[in-house]
Parts: sequence; structure tokens; C-alpha cells
Amino acid sequence: MPRWVVSDIYEPESRDTKVGNDDRLTIDKWSDEDKPREKMLRLGAESLSSAELLAILMRSGSAQMTAVDLAKQLLRDCQDNLAVLGKMSPEQLMGYNGIGEAKALSILAACELGKRRQMSELPEREQLDSADKLYKHLWLRMRDLDVEEAYVVLMNQAYKHIKTVRLSHGGITETAVDVRLVMKEAITSGATILALAHNHPSGSTRPSRDDDNLTKRIAEACGIMRIHFADHLIVTDGNYFSYREQGKL
Repeated sequence: MPRWVVSDIYEPESRDTKVGNDDRLTIDKWSDEDKPREKMLRLGAESLSSAELLAILMRSGSAQMTAVDLAKQLLRDCQDNLAVLGKMSPEQLMGYNGIGEAKALSILAACELGKRRQMSELPEREQLDSADKLYKHLWLRMRDLDVEEAYVVLMNQAYKHIKTVRLSHGGITETAVDVRLVMKEAITSGATILALAHNHPSGSTRPSRDDDNLTKRIAEACGIMRIHFADHLIVTDGNYFSYREQGKL
């Protein structure tokens, strides 16, 4: 049985594989706005059709059609039902011109991952609505540090943890911690609440003038951006200072 010659998803057909007077527009000739990979990078996976997602997965079509056209044919035969696609055997998929063993297994692996994702439960996000909870969240990261490090803890409106980002290493001053970076991290992660924290390797929880100045600048920036500044913690091994609890925020 002859093997089918395939062309890459972005590669035009060679002269040896072109059939008749086929003038179809191959994917490499599409505008960047319509190419599946470029479209996904620009707009996200949710903006792509199932056929376009399949085309990215397969990477190439057959000598007669692009990867997108091949994906559309495959989906039509499955009644546009991904559950039906996931039940196909490798042999059934390999019956399509342009789908070999590697593509067939890639398609079925993706379907299996989708099924497992549906069965998986999202982990419960940690709620950090008090200084004590923030301290416990940060202590493992900071307990053995021999230099100062600053972190921002980003949360949603229910004080549920989104992510924690290290801002500086080796000192905390107005210049070491970039307020713009703090705001950028909050905005890009969709956070509506943030807390700042840094450690004092000396073991003293007493805030310095630099600590106070930084707290003031972060509070001002949060006010402009309508982000709630929950707290600024100074963390030591076994203790902490909370600007919020001490009425300084």
C-alpha cells in the first residue's frame, strides 16, 4: 500500500504532490490573523475552532488538503462530537489520508487528557484573610533566609490565593522593590487584593523607615488602581509584624 506524502501545516505543497489544477490556498499563504498557531498565540486557545485545534495537534495534512481541512473532515465523520472522536481506534484514524500512527496517537492522547481534566477536581485555593494565615503561607519560604527578600501575595476578592511572587533578594528599600512591578503582577493575574511581605534575618520585627516608606507607596499605588492593600508583614522565624493589625495601614 503506497504511503501518502504529507506537507507541513505551514508548508506549501511540493510540485510532486500537487493534484491536477488545484488552486486552493494552503495555510502558509493565509494571513497571520487566520493561521491557527498565530491565532492561538494572539487570542488564546478558546478563540480557535475544534478543527483549528486539531490542525495544530496534527501539524500537517495530506497531499490533497490542509491540516485544517483534514481536521474538518474528521470532525464531520464524528458528527462534530469530540466524545465520538475519542472513542476511535488508532486504526480507524490511520484510515484517513494524511494521518499516520504518530498523529493518530497524538489525537487520542489529547482526547484522553481532556477526559482526565474533566474528572479532576480543581484544588481548593488557600484563603489568606488574616495576618496569621499570611504568615503561615510565607514562613516556609522565608524561615531559613540569611538575606532580606520581599514577596507580594496576590488574591481574588474572596481573599483566595492566586500566586505569590518574589520581588527582591538581598534588601528591601523603595528602590529594591519596584512598585510598578507589584502593580503589574496584580493586574496581569487578575488580583483585586494584595499583601506585601518581607523578612528580617536579624529576628527583629520592628519596621524600619524604609519599610514605612515602601508601605506608603504601595498603599498609594493600590488606591489609584482600586486594589485592596490587605497588609504588609515583616516575617521572622517564629513571629511577625502586621501593619494592618498594628493600625499602621
